[in-house]
Amino acid sequence: MSKDKIAKAISVAEAKSLFADWKNASAVVLAVSGGPDSVALMWLAARWRAAMKKGPRLIAVTVDHDLRDESAKEARDVKRLAASVAVEHRTLRWVGKKPKTGIPAAARDARYRLLADAARSARASHIFTAHTRNDQAETFIMRLSRGSGIGGLASMARQSARDGIILARPLLDVSKAQLIATLKKANIDFTDDPTNRDTRFMRPRLRELMPALEVEGADARSLARAAARMARANAALEKMADGAERYLSKLEEMNRVGGFSFAAFLAMSPEIRIRLLLRFIDRAGHEGPAELGKVEAVLEQIDRAYLDANRKYDSVRFKRTLAGAVISISRNRVEIEPAPRRRTRLGRK
Repeated sequence: MSKDKIAKAISVAEAKSLFADWKNASAVVLAVSGGPDSVALMWLAARWRAAMKKGPRLIAVTVDHDLRDESAKEARDVKRLAASVAVEHRTLRWVGKKPKTGIPAAARDARYRLLADAARSARASHIFTAHTRNDQAETFIMRLSRGSGIGGLASMARQSARDGIILARPLLDVSKAQLIATLKKANIDFTDDPTNRDTRFMRPRLRELMPALEVEGADARSLARAAARMARANAALEKMADGAERYLSKLEEMNRVGGFSFAAFLAMSPEIRIRLLLRFIDRAGHEGPAELGKVEAVLEQIDRAYLDANRKYDSVRFKRTLAGAVISISRNRVEIEPAPRRRTRLGRK
């Protein structure tokens, strides 16, 4: 049996440990939908804050996506519970026309936008979300199925920046079963959002597969551990890429010419070259982050051009545009610059 199945309620001391990293924050927004994970987040954060002489101001925010008839009532229920544990509460609605497809992604973007607005309004430095070990495991499987690289398989970080606010996940190493056990012990009710079981969407479909994966040893704990190892490897590779970028920069200080050495770039490992290309393209481009798969394709084309030139650096002539950036190679130099912006025809939308 998975250890996550043997769940014990989280104690006050354990809650103190979960939230300790943020004891000096001025104010924190808690993302509370009304489901078990987010209600447990609010309950535990309130107990943690109550045990301190001085701590962050807590503001629970419920985003009503207005996608189900029950959502308004659920927001009111969260408001009552927040009041009972002395936590401020606000309900924000996702207004406007809803998309017919891609609803989960659109709802997620709207939720984070509204949460960030609430944090700025409250002068909060952090937003706490209730992502659990189970969510981490599902994210890992989702990204694995899409062929993500090491950075993607690192899945969710305990803390990251988004829209100028720090997004924190205090419960990322806690199982969902533990949170439910905590609420049951405290006799606290929570809602059950049926969309979490709607198999029209990918995450609920994967959730149904998890019991079968657990039988083979791929339970939430093991998958989350794999994600943590990917995060560790990704951090190490990013440091190596930092060093490689500094090396190229120092060469250019000596050469005093534009771009960087093609020969020096080719001497690096493919993973480091891909990471450098991603960085340079994202800095120069103006069409959003470059896709990993497309950057990998560009690197393959560069390697092929080098082979076609009989491995002579000075003979390579290469030019491609990606994500609003132009990658060009000539005379043993690589240059990555902004591409000319596309002109839009008058009268066309």
